[in-house]
Amino acid sequence: MNDKESDQNSAPLFFKYNTASESEEIQCILCPHNCVIKKGKFGLCLVRGNIDGKPSIPFYGRLSALALDPIEKKPLYHFYPGSRILSAGFFGCNLKCPFCQNSSISAYADPAYKLYKPEKMLSLLKTQGGIGLAYTYSEPAVHIEWIAETSKILHDSKYKNVLVTNGMTNNEPADYLLKYIDAANIDLKSFNPDFYRKELNGDIETVKSFIRKASQKIHVEITTLVIPGKNDSEEEIMEIASFIASVNKNIPYHLSCYYPSYKYKIPPTSAQSVLHHAELVKEKLNFVYTGNTGYHEADTICPSCGEVLVKRTGYTAFAVNLKKNKCRNCGFDTGIIV
Repeated sequence: MNDKESDQNSAPLFFKYNTASESEEIQCILCPHNCVIKKGKFGLCLVRGNIDGKPSIPFYGRLSALALDPIEKKPLYHFYPGSRILSAGFFGCNLKCPFCQNSSISAYADPAYKLYKPEKMLSLLKTQGGIGLAYTYSEPAVHIEWIAETSKILHDSKYKNVLVTNGMTNNEPADYLLKYIDAANIDLKSFNPDFYRKELNGDIETVKSFIRKASQKIHVEITTLVIPGKNDSEEEIMEIASFIASVNKNIPYHLSCYYPSYKYKIPPTSAQSVLHHAELVKEKLNFVYTGNTGYHEADTICPSCGEVLVKRTGYTAFAVNLKKNKCRNCGFDTGIIV
């Protein structure tokens, strides 16, 4: 550790003791892995562990990155468009995606990084600006203790809390995690249970449940990284769109081009493929966006009258025909938060 402050400033949450075992095992019940952790070891996420037979969160407050970003980079297009948000990165992840674009922090945990107490994030926001804090880059939910404390402090000071997550969180922890969260971008990486289980070491039903739950509580947007030969069939993309529509047709859906990363050497997704899928899913969803295509046609269009509601160039955005969250021209309720 590179400072003298205690790493574990919060009681570990969502652990239970394995009373049937004499080997001082504990179980983490945060996510569907429900890892049984032996003494001196960590769960699959690499950051929730068992030290001396007791639950341990030694990476509490250890941030891998800190940056002031456009909200559109999360990506969130319908949550205070054009604003900036302070973004905090973490270590570890409860998925093992072979195409991870942040594998240097998701598949690794470094205790030498500086510790940030929750109160520090409030002071940083006051000096650096931004509408609030985004928990992002690697999977934030495995750091539920720090997020819970930080998000309450920021909520009480009228700042916004944003979660960028894979949605792999069990129901009870999800309720706790979302208590002071205002918005989330949730990855829905496929609609194939086998792909989730075999390639990602994940569970799609947990992710779907998290999406349903979050959409009832906060603003939600969903992202799919489109990977050639893995999740890019028209049938699968339309299945995802149908699921999102069953939750809420106004949920913004982001389709993004894959590029080779980490263990995947598959050639990159063509922009034409993602743009084609985007046109297809517009049959089911009101707001569809593309990412990493090289195109900058990301305006928000009213699905009722065709009026441009939010004008975007790159990561610059500004509302042009919105009256609160409704189309100024026809009155369509967009759900956009401004």
